[in-house]
Order: sequence, then C-alpha cells, then structure tokens
Amino acid sequence: MLIAAALGVVFTQVAFLGHEASHRTVFSSGPANDRLGRVLSALVVGISHQWWMTKHSRHHGNPNKVGSDPDIEPDTITFLEEDAAKTRGVIRWINQRQGWLFFPLLTLEGLNLHYRSVVSLVTQGTRKQRWTELPMIALHFGLYLVPVFLFLPLGLAFAFIGVQMAVFGVYMGASFAPNHKGMMIVPSDMKMDFFSKQVLTSRNIRGGWAMSILMGGLNYQIEHHLFPNMARPHLAKAREIVREYCAAHDVPYTETSLIESYGIVIEYLNRVGLAARDPFDCPERMALGR
Repeated sequence: MLIAAALGVVFTQVAFLGHEASHRTVFSSGPANDRLGRVLSALVVGISHQWWMTKHSRHHGNPNKVGSDPDIEPDTITFLEEDAAKTRGVIRWINQRQGWLFFPLLTLEGLNLHYRSVVSLVTQGTRKQRWTELPMIALHFGLYLVPVFLFLPLGLAFAFIGVQMAVFGVYMGASFAPNHKGMMIVPSDMKMDFFSKQVLTSRNIRGGWAMSILMGGLNYQIEHHLFPNMARPHLAKAREIVREYCAAHDVPYTETSLIESYGIVIEYLNRVGLAARDPFDCPERMALGR
C-alpha cells in the first residue's frame, strides 16, 4: 500500500510536468513540448493531453468567469450559488455539505479524470487525436494493471489500485483547488483588463522552493496566470516584480499559507452550499436574508 501511495505521488508529479509542457515551458520548440506533454499525460499518467489543453486554455483565458471558465462549471461540487440552488437528489445533499466533503470526494477525482479524458476523446476528439491518445492511454493501463493483477492476490490488487487512485486524486485536487477557489467570481457580462482579471482571481501559496516542488509551481499562481509560458524556476523572481507593481497601483495581491488556503476553500464551498438548503431549515441563510 505504501508503494501504491508513492505511485500516486509520482503520477501527480509527472502530471505537473505535463501541465508545464502544455504551456510550452520545457523546450523552446512548440511541437517538442506537445510531444512531451502527450507522452507524459497520456502514456505515463493516463489522461488525455488534448482534453487537458482545451479545458485548461479556456480556464486561463477567463479564470473564475461565469459561463467561460470550465473549472467553475457545476459538477458533483458546485462553485456558484445559482448552480447549487438548482441541484436535486444526491447531488443536492452533497452540495449542502460540500465544503466538509471536498477532500473525501477528491479520493474519486483520479477516476473522474481518467473517465473524462476517454469520453472527451471519443465524443469530441478529432480522428488524429483519438488514434494518437487512446492507444497511449490503453497502453498505460495495460502496463499498469497487468502486473498488478498478475503478481498480487485479487483483493490486494484492487486495494492497490484504490490507494493509488485516491492519493493521485487528492494530491491533484489539493494542488489545484487553493489557486482560485474562494477568490473573485467574475460575472459573465463584466469586462476586465488582462492584469486585473488574472491577479484578482488568483491566490499564491507561501512556502518558497519546497512548496514549489510540492505543488509543481502552482504555488505561484498569480505569476503563472500573468506569464503562462514562463518556466517554473523564474516564477519566484517574477513574484517580486508583480508584488511591487500591485503595491504601487493598489491592486490586491493575495498570498496565504497552504493550510489557510484550504480553510478558505472549505468555508467558500460551504457558503455556496447554503443555496442548496431549504431556507426554513437554515438559520444562517435566514439571518442573511437569502
């Protein structure tokens, strides 16, 4: 089980490198970055590189903007009160408690990423994308699953996969969630300049080089959004310049510890989840007049 957990960490670190390749920060050549990103994401991790690039590019273009950022579209977790108010059944029950359930639900995020990758390629991918990435994803699972079921008893094999997927999902979610959740939500009809749009919707995480390794450079989220093609080693230097610029122009620059960011995310998700509750059963919503 320790090896399974370690494998989940390794896959996440490789996914970070795939993320950087998708931003073309590894090689000077665009095609070389694309090839590396495809190998790292599809073959090593088992996630569609093309699906990730399409989704992530939309996010970078309009972070936290209603109707434009796919990262705040409703799913099992909802990030907007109007979406939470529309939920029904099991999803509504989850939304009512989604802040506290957020990290437990991340144990399933690894499976969700694999599932969405394959579905996206089958339903929306071009013929070239399907023929390139689907065989690589299939090879990934073949190289991974065959030895697991060949050398481990059946129950232990499933436990190994479960632990690996859980660690991978939690690590991925815990690295990406602190960056924007609980920050400014941009209405669909609001127009903002590029600088304000990227800075006001992003949050940095303190911790220096150690945190940069842990989070794959995502701890410098503000600088990453301002300079998406900047390689990880330079983000710390850019941070000093951006902080000075924000201070000089009275632009809020948000930076917290990792633990503080998780607290903000949980509080925000719980606040959004209030919209999924019956106002007559929720004293807090009644006090807020909502």
